[in-house]
Amino acid sequence: MINQLVVIGAGPSGIMASISAAKSGKKVLLIDRNKAIGQKLLLAGAGRCNITNNIPIEEFFDKYHNGDFLRNAFYQFSNTDLMNFFSENGLELEIEKGSRVFPVTQSSHDVVKFLRQQLEKHKVQLWFRNRVVGIEKQQNGIFKIITKKAEIFSKSVILATGGKSYPETGSKGDGYKFARSLGHTIIKPVPVLCGINLKENWIRAWQGISLKNVEIKAIVGGKIIGKEFGEAIFTHYGISGPAVLNLSRVIADMKNPSGIKISIDFKPALDEKTLDIRLINEFRKNSNKSLKNIMKNLLPENLIEEFLLMGTLSGNIKGNQITVEQRKIIISLLKNFILTFDSLRGFKEAIVTRGGVSIDEVNPKTMESKIVQGLFFAGEILDVDGKTGGFNLQAAFSTGFVAGKNA
Repeated sequence: MINQLVVIGAGPSGIMASISAAKSGKKVLLIDRNKAIGQKLLLAGAGRCNITNNIPIEEFFDKYHNGDFLRNAFYQFSNTDLMNFFSENGLELEIEKGSRVFPVTQSSHDVVKFLRQQLEKHKVQLWFRNRVVGIEKQQNGIFKIITKKAEIFSKSVILATGGKSYPETGSKGDGYKFARSLGHTIIKPVPVLCGINLKENWIRAWQGISLKNVEIKAIVGGKIIGKEFGEAIFTHYGISGPAVLNLSRVIADMKNPSGIKISIDFKPALDEKTLDIRLINEFRKNSNKSLKNIMKNLLPENLIEEFLLMGTLSGNIKGNQITVEQRKIIISLLKNFILTFDSLRGFKEAIVTRGGVSIDEVNPKTMESKIVQGLFFAGEILDVDGKTGGFNLQAAFSTGFVAGKNA
């Protein structure tokens, strides 16, 4: 039997591709190596599933590596279209800080359950626990898909196998091998949206400490190569959190990342002059308090001891004893606290993959291969990745929708 369309990979892009194709009247077979759909989707948004972002669609494109490639797909299936798809079919959504969109239930399990219902509603055939090991395009134009359980034949194929991030969810890079065997160029995959390993061993003492409204910069040779504002958290290996994850995207582009310094501005809303006035007022109001106690008004308490050590400042000196030079040291540390970059965390922890199928070889209007007729791509397998905040899931759903509509 020859299938009309086979979709490989039951993540968000493969699911949406299957639904989109089925809505267009096609008979669809969706194959996945896992036991159920949406295994990586369950992890999205720390298990709450940040589906998309509610900023105007025109503001999306600069949030991505290779964002212009997505322009056509986003106008065919925008963030508004995606939100309507969920809400009009019974999954209520809410908008949080940063215009991030979540299900009201705050549960990725509910999103996966909803998508499974949509697949069943549109009569998509599902085949789980079946790993694809090869794809061939035969002389008659039909694709032969070789799986662990059988050989399958199809007129069209959508590769939605994801990248290499979170390999325990099934994203092991198999799709790159299939695409390359069919003549496509694969841009070297690297992990992005991941934490940063730091060289300072004492950083473990700060494990679990969260920072809000800070600015974090990557600096090489005194030049700022990237900066991000937002939240961060110290870990046993270094630093993570949304601002750091986004900064990792800039570092991933560097051929030689050695020599990078990570700078934290604890008070980005204040310039040095304004911060100096703030400190003078703090020291006057608390003239008989120790410096380590006064600093509680400026920093999380567990940071203070190491912070003062970095400036060779005694925490026991009183507010009325602090000199102009000591105040300058505090200002410098608050505005430019330097840590030493070691490396990015690997694929096991990276949220997405940079690299994959070259976008130069894919039609952005249809997601069809420019090399192999009938072959389509969707989602993270493409050399496209975005910032945190729902942008990567939107790209997956939009490219999946377009691929399914045109396959």
